[in-house]
Amino acid sequence: MALSAEELVRRVRNALGDRLRHISVAHDEVDIELEPDDLYGAMQELRDRDDLAFAELIDIAGVDYGAYGEDEWITQEATGIGFSRGVDGFTTGRLGLTGIYGVQEIRSSTGRRFAAVYHLLSLTHNARLRVRCYAADDNFPVLDSVVPIWRCADWFEREAFDLYGIVFDGHPDLRRILTDYGFVGHPFRKDFPLIGNVEVRYDEEKGRVVYEPVSIEPRVTVPRVIREDNRYADSAAGEKGGADA
Repeated sequence: MALSAEELVRRVRNALGDRLRHISVAHDEVDIELEPDDLYGAMQELRDRDDLAFAELIDIAGVDYGAYGEDEWITQEATGIGFSRGVDGFTTGRLGLTGIYGVQEIRSSTGRRFAAVYHLLSLTHNARLRVRCYAADDNFPVLDSVVPIWRCADWFEREAFDLYGIVFDGHPDLRRILTDYGFVGHPFRKDFPLIGNVEVRYDEEKGRVVYEPVSIEPRVTVPRVIREDNRYADSAAGEKGGADA
């Protein structure tokens, strides 16, 4: 029988106490937040306590909360026709926070930009727990590695490092895992250009793969804003009346 969300909240509160920065239940799922300094010790307790027994680490997901909760497209100021706002990334219709034109300014409405989200499973109690921890420094995000607690965290942390630039202190072999050798930047960050920085091709003369500056022309596909239009109200009513007749 699965452990209820309410009972899991009680047990987590009892185990972690003041180390809990936040705990909530949504859609029958328990979500907690920890401070970076408390991450490693709290994770050990979540695994080792008999009343919790989160022996399985399912995944670690990196997150960039830059411009979180803000919409890049300001549809109230945009017209319902034309695509002028897609030509210039800095028009009133577009905030210019991210995209192929680069970044004007990355803001975090939470005050903390980078986080790692850990998904835990307790087979003993048939329960799941989501743990979120924000890095203290946006410019150099660092969190403690949990590889000594769960060996499977090795590749998960390498992925978050590769894609988001989150450094996991204590990781035995922290290096890129998905991008190519010599890749510059972290492609899942909000300020990474959508067209990238370089492209690769095989050079027949050199007999090897070569890297060159990206040659893609900047282009934005702009979603059209559909609004009510009184110009067609009469014709639509007439067509409906004719059909009824």
